[in-house]
Amino acid sequence: MEENREEMRDIEEKEVEREYVERKRWLFFGLPFTFTKYTVNERVVTINAGLLNTTENDCYLYKIQDVELKTSLIERIFGLGTVACYTGDNTHPQLFLEHIKHAKEIKDYILHASEVARRKRRTMNTLNIDADDIDMDAD
Repeated sequence: MEENREEMRDIEEKEVEREYVERKRWLFFGLPFTFTKYTVNERVVTINAGLLNTTENDCYLYKIQDVELKTSLIERIFGLGTVACYTGDNTHPQLFLEHIKHAKEIKDYILHASEVARRKRRTMNTLNIDADDIDMDAD
C-alpha cells in the first residue's frame, strides 16, 4: 500500500505542467470564429467569453467531480467534441467546453488532474445533497 503511494508521488512529481488553451469553434467546418476561450491547467479551468461584455468563469480542479465527453455526428465529422464537467461549485455546477479540438485528451487530463488536485488538498469527492431541505422540526 505504501509502495503504491510512493509510486503515485513519483509520477506526480515527474509530470510536466501542462496547459491546454482551446477556442470554442463553429460546428460548421470547426472554424474558431467565436469569442470564447477555454484554458485548462493543473489548478483551474477558465472560460473567457464575450467580445464587448466579457465574462471569466473559473473552477478549481479539485471541485470537479465528474467529466463527460459528448460528440454529435457533426462534431465527429469535423474532429470536435464537447467536454462536460460536473462540479461541486455552487455558482456553476456544470461547465461545458463546447466544440473543441482534442476533446478526449482534454477530458482525460481534467479527470486525472482533478484527482491529483483532490489528493494534494486532501479533500473528498462529495456531492451536494441539498441539506437545506431537511425539516429540522422532526425532533
